[in-house]
Amino acid sequence: MDLYTYYRSTSSYRVRIALALKGLDYRAVPVNLIRDGGEHRQASYLALNPQGRVPTLTTDEGEQIIQSPAILEYLEERYPDVPLLPTDPLARARHRSVAALIGCDIHPLHNVAVLNRLRSLDVGEEQVMAWIAHWVGEGLKAVESLIGDEGYCFGEPGMADVYLLPQLYAARRFNVPLDSYSRILRVERLALAHPAFQTAHPDAQPDKPE
Repeated sequence: MDLYTYYRSTSSYRVRIALALKGLDYRAVPVNLIRDGGEHRQASYLALNPQGRVPTLTTDEGEQIIQSPAILEYLEERYPDVPLLPTDPLARARHRSVAALIGCDIHPLHNVAVLNRLRSLDVGEEQVMAWIAHWVGEGLKAVESLIGDEGYCFGEPGMADVYLLPQLYAARRFNVPLDSYSRILRVERLALAHPAFQTAHPDAQPDKPE
């Protein structure tokens, strides 16, 4: 498999974690979102992903899948031996609730396209940072109340953690305060000591600038 990725893209980071947890081999194909106006805007990449975003997964059969939720569900169904979702339907729903909260209600509001649009409307940088802190804080407050008191989000590493760790990386990039989220910080400590999460971390990616 080929994963078209950018080192600090939270969506790409999710997929890298899932691939590492499942022990799957893949080739990372860096797509620089900044250089030369963004390689994601070039015709060669748009032929793979018409939306012009990362990640894109090329399967072993040569098919392309875009959007991290679809890629993660594909990996879960295609490679079920190391599951990211438990067997119990209610437990699966709890993982998916956290994943959707982060993927649908937090991350899109600080996506680079949204922030650039705000800036194009003459919103000042201080207001942009306040926007990010508000929406990330609102979302993480809900996540804190939903996850468990021991282990990862719901015990063993799973889909909720795949979404949470990249969101925390983004929160720290934007200097969003995290001290009040004791459960979330517990999960982060555990994950940062786990080899799969370490392998997937932005700092471990070959396209991270020196």
